[in-house]
Amino acid sequence: MIFIAVRFTVRPEHGDDWLAIVDDFTRATRSEPGNLFYDWSRSVDDPNQYTLLEGFADAAAGAAHVASDHFKAGMEVMAGAIATKPEIIHVEVPGQGWSEMAELTPRA
Repeated sequence: MIFIAVRFTVRPEHGDDWLAIVDDFTRATRSEPGNLFYDWSRSVDDPNQYTLLEGFADAAAGAAHVASDHFKAGMEVMAGAIATKPEIIHVEVPGQGWSEMAELTPRA
């Protein structure tokens, strides 16, 4: 699996509407056959910072994502709303998605 974490700092005027700005891109990416997950979260410390966690089945799925028309369109839309160049972690890991955490189980 290709695991990617991207941290975006958006312009203050787009802090509250970032998820709407990236909605088309998010929906299109989630519908790709090789996409395993594509999840946004907002920082609890900085309202203008969002983190994207994404997983793709393999390198070919990741390459197809980057080559897609919606990727190019998404980059264009995001470029107008970000304050700084995003930071990224991109690694290949074993497995095909999330596993259960062994150390914690809900109480009955």
